[in-house]
Amino acid sequence: MARGMLQEWENELRELQSRISCRFARPQPRGRALSYLRSLIGTSGRKNGWQIAEAAGESTPDGMQRLLGTARWDAGEVRDDLRSYVVEHFGEPEAVLIVDETGFLKRGNRSVGVKRQYSGTAGGTENCQVAVFLCYASKKGASFIDRALYLPREWAKDQQRRAEAGIPEEVGFTTKPALAQRMLERAFEAGVPARWVVADALYGSNRSLRMFLERREQPFVLAVKSDESLWTLTDRGPAQVRADELLASEIHPDGWRRLSAGAGSKGERLYEWALVPLFRLQLTIEERAWGHWLLVRRSIEDPDEIAYHVVFAPREGVTLQELVKVAGARWRIEDSFEAAKGEFGMDEYEVRKWIAWHRHITLCLLAHAFVGVLRSEEVRKRGTSEDLLPLTLPEVRRLLCSLLLAKLPEERAVLSWSCWRRRHQLRAKRCHYRRRLERLRGGNG
Repeated sequence: MARGMLQEWENELRELQSRISCRFARPQPRGRALSYLRSLIGTSGRKNGWQIAEAAGESTPDGMQRLLGTARWDAGEVRDDLRSYVVEHFGEPEAVLIVDETGFLKRGNRSVGVKRQYSGTAGGTENCQVAVFLCYASKKGASFIDRALYLPREWAKDQQRRAEAGIPEEVGFTTKPALAQRMLERAFEAGVPARWVVADALYGSNRSLRMFLERREQPFVLAVKSDESLWTLTDRGPAQVRADELLASEIHPDGWRRLSAGAGSKGERLYEWALVPLFRLQLTIEERAWGHWLLVRRSIEDPDEIAYHVVFAPREGVTLQELVKVAGARWRIEDSFEAAKGEFGMDEYEVRKWIAWHRHITLCLLAHAFVGVLRSEEVRKRGTSEDLLPLTLPEVRRLLCSLLLAKLPEERAVLSWSCWRRRHQLRAKRCHYRRRLERLRGGNG
């Protein structure tokens, strides 16, 4: 069984490599991109450019830095390959498209898009970059299919910083919900099969995004803030009422149902749920088939902990249990963020420019998708055992590294890296001493 499994994994890796090889006109960047991908999957400690280059058998980091910075290839095309790869293996009509953002903590101020801004990753305002991601989730698995770096307004207006970071002229300030809409448009244009779109309140409270999805007749379950104004029928006719006020006026104490939003690390995610119809102006017979609802989630342990979701869906055939399941699917992107950062170095890059960020992140998402596909295929082909936990993504990565990707470095490469590190450390030490001496001289003056 092990020999057959390894052969299948090796074939899958070759197929993925051939899928993206055409994006590289020259053999050197093509080979380095594949080595970069393998190193992201590998067991090297911190997966920045230096460690990736060393793990790939390079003598210095220069080649990998060129791959991310100046080599000729389009990360957007590889992103399209990623999307088709994920859909090919995970695609289902009942799948869910999930939008969310994550932060990348940074110390300096030269990395493209960095500033003090809110990051859910840090749980507050920190010096960081923020990016929006689109995740595809089905019963078969979940992986990212798109990404967009958020460029704050002050960055978009600063011509000097734009030039230093290599930001394309056509890239301007765009809100996070607008970035999400662009990614959804790309997915729809590519024919990605998806029944639902879900997102948190930052996106759900954006009316432009909701109207975009409604025009496409794309069902969604989008979280909204408690003060979101929603149309409902009152005693005086249609009016806008806050979501939390609707909760108080429209939901009977017996109107709650206890349902699971899916399994979590500590068991089923049980909450109390209620559904309130919203008013929707019907203009045509076709539009009458669609409806709006307010889906409310209440914590069992703390009834004051309440979340609100706006639902847009066909009136027929949609149940509360299905809507709860769809709302719970949003947690799958959190699991994917954790895996992409913890296993594939998505947040360990040390690049500063626009093009390098997109190239590194795209290859990380491709590595994450590849291992996710291997896990899905193993579970499908070989099932699960009563006395074993089903294969997890980290466990598949460990097996892949140990049994297929592991190789001893050449002696020459090991010695070369030792020299490179000591040379770099000496330059840094001399530079540090020089700056310290200049400060002391300035103080004496």
